[in-house]
Amino acid sequence: MKPNTEYTRRDWSSHPPYIVPDYKSTLLRGPTKPLVPLPHGLSELTGPVFGHDSVGPLDHDLTRNGVRNGEPLGERIIVTGRVMDEAGRPVPHSLIEVWQANAAGRYIHRWDQHDAPLDPNFFGGGRTVTDAEGRYRFVTIKPGAYPWGNHHNAWRPNHIHFSLFGPSFVTRLVTQMYFPGDPLLAFDPIYQGIPEKSRERLVSRFSLDVTEPMQALGYEFDIVLRGPRATPTHED
Repeated sequence: MKPNTEYTRRDWSSHPPYIVPDYKSTLLRGPTKPLVPLPHGLSELTGPVFGHDSVGPLDHDLTRNGVRNGEPLGERIIVTGRVMDEAGRPVPHSLIEVWQANAAGRYIHRWDQHDAPLDPNFFGGGRTVTDAEGRYRFVTIKPGAYPWGNHHNAWRPNHIHFSLFGPSFVTRLVTQMYFPGDPLLAFDPIYQGIPEKSRERLVSRFSLDVTEPMQALGYEFDIVLRGPRATPTHED
């Protein structure tokens, strides 16, 4: 099959600069010299090759995929939305991976030294594949805020990390989803490092239609892989 060669250049006005002075680690790892553009090769235009068949039946449900001896603690939520390309068309069969802290703000990671409890029934990671209309859906626990060492009294807002593979490597995106009304957004240098016009693209919408009675609150988060409406890249 002939690869798509019509991808436009990334609109950097929607994305954070490589170096954000208030976000300290970018001073160490951000490139200080102009990038060297390279033409897209066949591997960038046709990859990635990953196994959709390896996605398990519980991988989309973080409230069940790590259970050992009970229910995970915290507020159960549903996160759903659509993945679209730069023309607003749905991106079907796209692999989405998510990872997050537990309700107490703690990751299952040996480098996480936050003095908060681990949840033995919450793994904090999941994945799914978009359907024919580009839709996805996760069930999870609302992540807690946690302190980090960027500056005095620094706390990360509640957030969920997203990694998406579109039809090729040039449509891969890693970002974070935030929650509406979080007061920590105004103090977070990672969120504030995003150009103001596109920050709201990273904030999910509460939805009563997605909410399930007596079960979980619902949030919608649509993602655009490239183009002027692209969801900003967002890593920490």
